[in-house]
Amino acid sequence: MRRIGVVVNPIAGMGGRVGLKGTDDKVEQARSRGAEPRALDRARQALTALAESETDVELVVAGGVMGETQARAAGFDPTVVTAAPGGLTESSASDTRDAVRAFVEHDVDLILFAGGDGTAVDVAETLVALDDETPILGIPAGVKIYSAVFAVSPRAAGSIGATFERTETAEVNDIDEDTFREGEVHTELRAVATVPVDDRRQSSKQLGGGSVQALVEGFLDDIESGVTYVLGPGSTVGEIKAGLGFSGTALGVDVWRDGEVLAEDAAESAILDALGERNVIVVSPIGGQGFVFGRGNQQLSPAVIRRCEIEIVASHEKLQDIGVLRADTGDPELDEQLTGWHRVRIGRVEQRLIELV
Repeated sequence: MRRIGVVVNPIAGMGGRVGLKGTDDKVEQARSRGAEPRALDRARQALTALAESETDVELVVAGGVMGETQARAAGFDPTVVTAAPGGLTESSASDTRDAVRAFVEHDVDLILFAGGDGTAVDVAETLVALDDETPILGIPAGVKIYSAVFAVSPRAAGSIGATFERTETAEVNDIDEDTFREGEVHTELRAVATVPVDDRRQSSKQLGGGSVQALVEGFLDDIESGVTYVLGPGSTVGEIKAGLGFSGTALGVDVWRDGEVLAEDAAESAILDALGERNVIVVSPIGGQGFVFGRGNQQLSPAVIRRCEIEIVASHEKLQDIGVLRADTGDPELDEQLTGWHRVRIGRVEQRLIELV
């Protein structure tokens, strides 16, 4: 029997679709913008996949919305080892760390956690303090996910948890959310953790190099009147924004049509309000990971994506480092629809077919 500890950060990812680029110290602001919990459903998806496996599994969980609720929804009868928080906003990093200590005491074979990089830090640093090498695996639910300890999707996390046989070490990184909101990315290595070996675990985020000038010129040549362009985050798309005549939001989403910026640093609702009859999302995959949706751009929600065409842009060097594209929109049906071969603009006229898996 495989014993798995489960802890969920219930507020993780709430800031994504409302444009806050993170939830640290921003829960009430996110809620005032209409944000809804994201981690709860993603944890349930992972545990449902775990339940569907043929592996004999025993779950040891944090109480209430920090694990117990999702485990029971997936059909498990878990052992609850920590008290339930009073509500979503009452949960804290110390609750996560308490759960990890309890999991170690119960000799779990894997700690499965739902959250983002901050949650990964809480889990990993607790194990380091205990001098314990229990494997960990993240269910991706945060806005920013720079660490290499996460599965590529919630269901992949559940499947890996049921089937992994070998482990290796991987980096746990985090960034400063305040500087991130100002358009600067400063990553810091916080820990090295033991993780399952599996191709469905994402790599650490890398930055792509190379000039994108020709790519931008080709994109500008193809601009069409009356089309609404939803321009995602990142340096490559940032060069396109500059070519259109505005500075844009380096780590946010801007909307442009016919020479006018319709929305800057837009949340999901503002993007939907700005859409016209024909709309094109412009995104660049994350270097080293290949994600075009679901990492740092949750404002591009399933509702937005379904109303838009998609144009993917990337430098030749970045694509060499990626291999495949990935999407983790939070909607499994949409993720499935997005799979297949996509044209990626890599120069003025050059394109490359890359598979989204």
